[in-house]
Amino acid sequence: MRFLLKSAFWLTAAFLVIRPGMDLSAMAETAKTQAISAGQAAIVGQIARTECDTLECAGGKALLAAAVTSVLPAAAPMHQDLPAAEAAPVPRPRPAWRLG
Repeated sequence: MRFLLKSAFWLTAAFLVIRPGMDLSAMAETAKTQAISAGQAAIVGQIARTECDTLECAGGKALLAAAVTSVLPAAAPMHQDLPAAEAAPVPRPRPAWRLG
């Protein structure tokens, strides 16, 4: 009985987390975008808080702030570079031995 109760609980929990019609890749993409923008804002805020007396320091701050806020395109995953035919080796054919 306890097994059935635990199974029903975990199946219900999984259904609530991964319900039908839910686009997990889109949710992950928005979470990634939000995390990156929050990190960039924190870094730029920290750079802006430092006090500068020289022109060299102010230029360095401006350069760092511009470098942090620029978005670079993501590279393609490494597994897409391989052709489908070479993804797995093909074993040699079995020999046609005759016993007898």
